[in-house]
Amino acid sequence: MRKKYSQAYAIILFILAQVACFSLLGLWIARFVANYVILKHIGEQYSINIQAGGAIAIFVIGLVLLVAMSLGILLIFRRLRLQYKLTKLYDNFIANVTHELKTPLTSIQLYLDTLTVRDISRSKQLEFIEFMQKDANRLNKLINAILEIARLEKKKNRFHCSIYKVKHIIKEIIEEIVQQIKLPPGTITITGEAHCNCIIDKNAFKILFDNLVNNAMKYSTEKLKITINMQCSPKKYVIEFQDQGIGFSANEKKRIFDKFYRVNHPDVPDLRGSGLGLTLVKEIVKYHGGKIRAYSKGLNQGATFRIELPVYPASKRHRLNKLLKSSTY
Repeated sequence: MRKKYSQAYAIILFILAQVACFSLLGLWIARFVANYVILKHIGEQYSINIQAGGAIAIFVIGLVLLVAMSLGILLIFRRLRLQYKLTKLYDNFIANVTHELKTPLTSIQLYLDTLTVRDISRSKQLEFIEFMQKDANRLNKLINAILEIARLEKKKNRFHCSIYKVKHIIKEIIEEIVQQIKLPPGTITITGEAHCNCIIDKNAFKILFDNLVNNAMKYSTEKLKITINMQCSPKKYVIEFQDQGIGFSANEKKRIFDKFYRVNHPDVPDLRGSGLGLTLVKEIVKYHGGKIRAYSKGLNQGATFRIELPVYPASKRHRLNKLLKSSTY
């Protein structure tokens, strides 16, 4: 609550400073005009040639200085607002990461204490070890996601891109995911035709679809059902990833790809995850020169993620050639 008040206080101070500057400017102009009119009247009355060039020069200089001061205050205010947002983001980062790290660590510690103190059967030991492996994998995914996003945002990540047929590479990636997480047949349906070429990093797109499928699994209250539609146009190919989960409201649309943001829904009270999956998806798409948008008709109406990427070599040739060139080193 205090942070909200402090932000409002800063905005009020900024507005007051701007009002003061422009009020001073208005008074100065009014005083200058009044004095100039008086001097001109005196000059006409007594036939005196009054030169106002110096006064006008001083007025113009003062006006420029006032405008510069106003712009300076504006820049300082914008900088402070940016710093406030960064501080808030940092606080959210610490809070979310601490929670996401603590939960699996506590679970692992509990299993280890149980194995140390109590004499349990071999089957139970194996069960505990399996749970600990899952929690360790969860920690590993969280750490990798944080590092991956940091590298992408700083443009320090280097993917190994190659030229693929869209239709073949997407189907291959989805088949790998289905086998990896052992989804039932028919869970993911691929439709549409996409015979155009694309330049992508296969491992990066595996991470992308891993996160989209994982997101659909977390937010599906009934049987998981995913449809992936692919289409090609002369300059771009489009992939629409549609699930039948809880969806999201119009107010949440703008925050879907924010770090650590997760849709709240009463049907999914115990939602696990770092809140970084969709952020990572967005950064991967952005790296490949594309765009991603999220759509939903509302709560309990499912969600659709529309990915647009350039066709090779028809679109964004310089960008795509750069991706290929950077992958050869």
